[in-house]
Amino acid sequence: MPVRAIRGATQLDVDEREHLFERTRELVQAVLDANEVDTASLISIFFTCTPDLVADFPAAAAREMGLGDVPLMCAVEIGVPGALPRVVRLMAHAELDVPRADVQHVYLHGATSLRKDLAQ
Repeated sequence: MPVRAIRGATQLDVDEREHLFERTRELVQAVLDANEVDTASLISIFFTCTPDLVADFPAAAAREMGLGDVPLMCAVEIGVPGALPRVVRLMAHAELDVPRADVQHVYLHGATSLRKDLAQ
C-alpha cells in the first residue's frame, strides 16, 4: 500500500491547554475522516506550533484520542514576522491507496487563509 503525507492546520483563539487539545483533536479527526484513514493505517504524525503556543503539546491531545501507539512528534514552527499566530500544523503519514492528488488536506478556523487552494 502506498504511503501518503496529509497536511493540516488549525488556528487557536487563545493559548490555553484545553483549547489546544480541543482544536488538535478536531484537526486530527478531520484529517482521518476526510481521508477515510483508520488508526491502524497511520504511520506517524508530526506536529508543529507557532512560537506563541506553549500551553501543552499537540501530541498529548492525540494520545488522549487513543493514538498512543502511533509515533507522534512536536516541534516549533519558524517564527516568521507577520505570520499567522497561534497555529498548530500537522503532517500525518498513512498507508492510503489513493493518488497523491486525491489526498484531502485539512485547514480549519483561521488557518484556512494559509492554503486557500486546499481549505474546505
